[in-house]
Amino acid sequence: MPLLYVTDLAYPARGRRYGDEDVLLTARLREHFPLALCHPLDARALMPGFDAVIVRNSGPVLHYQEAYEAFRAAALATGARVYNPLTGRGDMAGKQYLLDLTAAGFPVIPTVDDPADLGLLPPTDLYAVKPKQGADSIGLTFTGAPATRPGEALIQPRIDFAYEVSFYFVDDAFQYALHAPDPARRWELVPYEPTPADLAFARRFIDWNTLDHGIQRVDACRAPSGELLLVELEDLNPYLSLDLLPTPVQDSFVEALVSSLTSFLAAGT
Repeated sequence: MPLLYVTDLAYPARGRRYGDEDVLLTARLREHFPLALCHPLDARALMPGFDAVIVRNSGPVLHYQEAYEAFRAAALATGARVYNPLTGRGDMAGKQYLLDLTAAGFPVIPTVDDPADLGLLPPTDLYAVKPKQGADSIGLTFTGAPATRPGEALIQPRIDFAYEVSFYFVDDAFQYALHAPDPARRWELVPYEPTPADLAFARRFIDWNTLDHGIQRVDACRAPSGELLLVELEDLNPYLSLDLLPTPVQDSFVEALVSSLTSFLAAGT
């Protein structure tokens, strides 16, 4: 079953090498599936010639929002197989989930989208304000007095967290974790050994997202109180930092991905 692998090999990601990761991953996947690579701007036109589309390091959607919406609409209209499936409730659907999870009492960085609701947030002298459709810290600002229009942007208290940590899953199976010991150096990651409580935290969001298949990354920060708080649930095109993994962990991840893709493709036949 031929796969169309969507990637932007030349995207200048800060602290990451999209092209290198996707060259590595496609080389491994070609041992199991015939596949071709394409830029996200070409995905809609090329999609009909393949059994499924796998979206990987395709860059922030806001850089090609119209083309992505057209691709998504065409896939839904024709029943095209897309991996990750387009039913994700995390970043794939925008940042509304941070508001929804805050309202539902989940352990997330408290979030509102109306300056009139600042009283619902913990007291702080500085707020992080970011676009609802933002990604990769694009448009992120810090202010002591948010003045955005209601519904226009996400507003969160700035948290002096100890470090960030990311948990990587294929389907609902945990694969590995990496963390950034220095909060100022987000992509200088090292392996992290999660505790049972850490994994229970991450799995809570995987369960909430209800994706049967796909790659997901749960990004969290360690708050001053010691608890983990969700920063982002990346379910569209999470960067995997595969180059930082020991070979056995990298091999295990590829095996899990091949198994997931095989099951995903079989479910559509």
